[in-house]
Amino acid sequence: MENFQRLFDSFATLKVGVIGDVMLDTYMWGRVDRISPEAPVPVVVLDEKEYRIGGAGNVALNCHSLGSQVFILSVTGDDKEGLLLEELFGESLIDSSYLIKSSSRVTTNKTRIISRNQQMMRLDAEITGDLDKRDEESLLQQVRSFIQTEDPDVMIFEDYNKGILTEKIIRETITLCNETGVITAIDPKRKNFFSYHNADIFKPNLTEVKQALNILFDEVNDSLLSKIHLELKNILEHKISFITLSDKGVFYQKNGSASLIPSHLRNIADVSGAGDTVIAVAALVYAATQNVHLMAEVANIAGGLVCEEVGTVAIDKTKLQNECELLLS
Repeated sequence: MENFQRLFDSFATLKVGVIGDVMLDTYMWGRVDRISPEAPVPVVVLDEKEYRIGGAGNVALNCHSLGSQVFILSVTGDDKEGLLLEELFGESLIDSSYLIKSSSRVTTNKTRIISRNQQMMRLDAEITGDLDKRDEESLLQQVRSFIQTEDPDVMIFEDYNKGILTEKIIRETITLCNETGVITAIDPKRKNFFSYHNADIFKPNLTEVKQALNILFDEVNDSLLSKIHLELKNILEHKISFITLSDKGVFYQKNGSASLIPSHLRNIADVSGAGDTVIAVAALVYAATQNVHLMAEVANIAGGLVCEEVGTVAIDKTKLQNECELLLS
């Protein structure tokens, strides 16, 4: 029987790097009492404003929430949003000393305007083009320095298609991790889906797989998913496919060992951020145990748990441990 206390305690010994697109999530809450005389739109009278860490930063938050030492590797703009983000990382005890400020980019900021618990509008300020050569080289320098100085256990790649994870950064970082024995866990997006060669854990969701391999199917079963794993492995030569199947659960395959693990019944309130939680939990459990079945079981439970909360929230370590003891013992 798995000793979950020991497993969850072991997370504190892990050093984690999270590389990818960080963003600032701005929430503005207000009330609507009238329609504007200037245009047929509601007038929102703002009551409250809150800043949160988003994107790859949410993966870092989840790792920290589980007790690991976390470092963020990314590029922000040299702007006030970038400063705010750095402050938030500091408050959340996430090491941002490998974060770069670029004068040629803006910090991605997603502003949500909410009234009566409904999102009225979202404003995105961002640059989604690839990093220029100078910023790319600076980030690679930080990656080398991070691996040499900190000797991390695992590196998580969190891709949101915002241009931080260029083909060169992906390729050289994975190569460096493989040379130094750092586990690599990938949460891909469509643009660079097939750039992640020779990684340890490759975690797309089912929709991303359908789009990337250009396949159509209705029925999801073990043999179809095994076939998908083999197709991906032919191209990527990775070790583990870990595919999230939304309300159907998760599927993993490593060599000949494969399993479809159904999701546990939940009251789903909000699915946003669930993928961030799943990759964080999977990476830590695998780094701690090298047990791929346990990795999938625990990450599956974690993904369901965060869907019970409204908004993007990091996993609650105690709650997750209790659920694992209840459902997996």
